[in-house]
Amino acid sequence: MRKRAAAGGLAVAGALAAAFWFQPPAQIIRNDKGGNVEARVHQIEQLRQAETRVEIRGRCDSACTMLIGLPKACVARTARLGFHGPSSQFYGISLSPHQFEYWSGVMAGHYPPRLRAWFMSTARQTTMGVITISGAQAARLGARACW
Repeated sequence: MRKRAAAGGLAVAGALAAAFWFQPPAQIIRNDKGGNVEARVHQIEQLRQAETRVEIRGRCDSACTMLIGLPKACVARTARLGFHGPSSQFYGISLSPHQFEYWSGVMAGHYPPRLRAWFMSTARQTTMGVITISGAQAARLGARACW
């Protein structure tokens, strides 16, 4: 009886080790300029449902930064993240105050609490250009760091 219990324990340990070491490849972000926030929300939901690991290792601007909120996302210390507030599809044209608040909230909802607070108080006020921070700075604001 003891031999079967020990063998069962080893099988479970082996399965856990296999799950850890043989994870599907991550989606690596090296140069993502962002794009439409609504389209990014749909992409994020697909990545969440598929339990896809996402590693931000290079440049990630605008709506790309929303990937930080995925449960299996991490940011390399050397990554460069560009933040700005929501804007019209036409560069230089502002959104209405209601739309600006709504889309700011959508974006912020994908960030960890400290990064969300910084975005809402500081970064979203920039609507032309971006405020760039490093992955190390994002990690200090609550983003998960890649090893």
